[in-house]
Amino acid sequence: MEDKTKRKADLLHAFQERHATKEFDPTKKVAEDDFHFILEAARLSPSSVGYEPWKFVVVQNETLRNKLKEITWGAQGQLPTASHFVLILARTAKDTKYDSDYVKNHMLHVKKLPPELFEKAKVRYKAFQEHDLKLLENERTMLDWAGKQTYIALANMMTAAAFIGIDSCPIEGFDFDKVQALLEEEHLLEDGHLAISAMVAFGYRAKEPRPKTRKPLDEIVTWIE
Repeated sequence: MEDKTKRKADLLHAFQERHATKEFDPTKKVAEDDFHFILEAARLSPSSVGYEPWKFVVVQNETLRNKLKEITWGAQGQLPTASHFVLILARTAKDTKYDSDYVKNHMLHVKKLPPELFEKAKVRYKAFQEHDLKLLENERTMLDWAGKQTYIALANMMTAAAFIGIDSCPIEGFDFDKVQALLEEEHLLEDGHLAISAMVAFGYRAKEPRPKTRKPLDEIVTWIE
């Protein structure tokens, strides 16, 4: 019981200490094994239907960071100072449609579903995308659905970082079309199979933030018994 109580306290402490760091101390770098731990938190994250519709691009190149800074208004302080800066890409409809080559390969070779079971599951995936959530209405709807999954990984990365005393900042303040064009020029979008979803910076805070504020629990939770 004591171990469970301590683990809960440690996790809540990490959430309490975490904040959206606007500027990092550029002299402090995240250790390689610590950053690998953060990436593992992303890799092990859950996703709808288990598609894992994401890719993580760690941008350490100063030239590319400078180019991103010109079109990412939400990372003006983070891009020059973060120890590690990550672009989170979501898979497009080319990969996430129920009958895509990506889905087939993923389910057969990563999830290791037997072929006959996959064929049955594909019927369920089709109904889920066509009727349940109406995801196939347009490509942006499919991209937004994949983007929802990337945010699960994003949250897990930030929580993992906070748990070991590393600061972070999620970023979606950017010009989508311009970032897409830049990443296409850099050959990072796999010929239209990927698109920018979010960004996140990691490092160590340059200064202490103001105390965290949140609504009380009873204002955001409703119990139905």
